[in-house]
Amino acid sequence: MPRGTKVPAEIAAVCEANVDVALIEKHWDSLVHLAASVMSGHASAVAALARFGSAAQGDPIYEAGVQLGRLLRTAFLADYFVKDAFRNELRRVLNRGEAVNALKRAIYTGRISPAQAKRVDEMQAVADALSLMANIVMAWNTSQMQAVLDRWSNRRQVIPPELIGKIAPTRLESINLRGVFRFPVDRYADQILPSRPNASITGTNG
Repeated sequence: MPRGTKVPAEIAAVCEANVDVALIEKHWDSLVHLAASVMSGHASAVAALARFGSAAQGDPIYEAGVQLGRLLRTAFLADYFVKDAFRNELRRVLNRGEAVNALKRAIYTGRISPAQAKRVDEMQAVADALSLMANIVMAWNTSQMQAVLDRWSNRRQVIPPELIGKIAPTRLESINLRGVFRFPVDRYADQILPSRPNASITGTNG
């Protein structure tokens, strides 16, 4: 809470009046200028953090940023505790993110050998491949969900939009993640092996 503010007895045990609003006001223009530089691309976020990060303790702009962060966290916590709709929506978003992580854990199987994923580009490739597979699953689920909604709409069964917004395409019950994938290589032989357009290539299992 801002300094000088009397803390109500009901929340005194978990609150401190230690936000220096005067310091924020004094350096507000500098904070806005710094944010505008990052947003406009004149300075990267990495450069801004390197210049005004924790290593810049004692710098007036850094200290003003710390106070602003405390003020914003205070406003966020106040909204979280007193606004039911805000709290429920935040929980829904967090649960949605955790559902995506659970989906990725279900897709990923086995372990990467010590000889793999040592370099940054290799680790990035593994992470990107897993994200791609998760996105494919969610895209398929979304198309199936939309097909069901379309059928219900044709039957004049109205589904409230607020209910649809709570359904995430991260379920796995209808997907066999441990099945056999068949790739019709022969269908694309000319594109895959242009130097052997007449080669006879059979389907490959993976």
